[in-house]
Amino acid sequence: MAGGLLAAPLAAEAQPGKVLRIGYLTHEVAENPTRVVFRQRLRELGYVEGQNVALEVRAAEGRLERFPALAAELARLKVDIILAAGDPAIAAARKATTSIPIVMLGASDPVAAGFVASLARPGGNITGLTSQSSELAGKTLQLLKEAVPNLSRVAILWDPVPGARQTLGEMEVAATALGLQVQAVEVRSPSELDGAFAVATRNRAGAAVILARTFWSNRVLIADLAVKRRLPTAGMLPAFGEVGSGRSMATPPADASPPGRCDARPRRTPRRCGATAPPTSSSSPSNSSRSWRPSSPVPR
Repeated sequence: MAGGLLAAPLAAEAQPGKVLRIGYLTHEVAENPTRVVFRQRLRELGYVEGQNVALEVRAAEGRLERFPALAAELARLKVDIILAAGDPAIAAARKATTSIPIVMLGASDPVAAGFVASLARPGGNITGLTSQSSELAGKTLQLLKEAVPNLSRVAILWDPVPGARQTLGEMEVAATALGLQVQAVEVRSPSELDGAFAVATRNRAGAAVILARTFWSNRVLIADLAVKRRLPTAGMLPAFGEVGSGRSMATPPADASPPGRCDARPRRTPRRCGATAPPTSSSSPSNSSRSWRPSSPVPR
């Protein structure tokens, strides 16, 4: 989808013999499925790296405070367009330039964050995709309750960025309907993750949900902490499921338990598990407008 959204502005910039420069502001420099598909789509549109397009990747590598400087660097390079992945990257790109077109990828709530005026009419120099994952909050808790026998208390690790509070509120409502108690634990930086898991276990949480989308690049650390604390943990991004951090709306890793449950047999060593949850009409975000086609939350 990002490739499709880029097609129009790139076509407008295209000139014979000119190499188009795309700034890619993201969380990690390592190649991931999203970037692989993005590059593939560019080739399908006739843009080949090293010939008529150059991809300038700038990654924060888990340090969110780096985004403003990286965005400013792309602006100084005068790239033709910036693809910003995730709220922190989008915010930094928006502050860095008002003239270079910005395509958002995976914005949680672009209106609440002030990135755009509205979904139907974004205005300014920003357009793109929003995941609107709040509707998946109840489904995540439901799946977690099915996976963890006798679950009664869930810790929600969340980063209070724009849009997150709405999702937290919907998760609390869903938890009440499921007969679960919820404890919200704020996590504002990756360095606080270990302490957050400690708080969750100290308060006798039977499971945890990672609502902090900004920490997806720390998913291996999160999975390790979940295993260390023996705490079943669910993530709302496919990337969490891919590294085995509990249940996620994603394809399970090769050593995962069968879909639909985590193996509850006693073990001396904690075991990671994953599950596949096919999309349903009730859990899929609605299509707000032609300009704002929702996408599944993806790695960035």
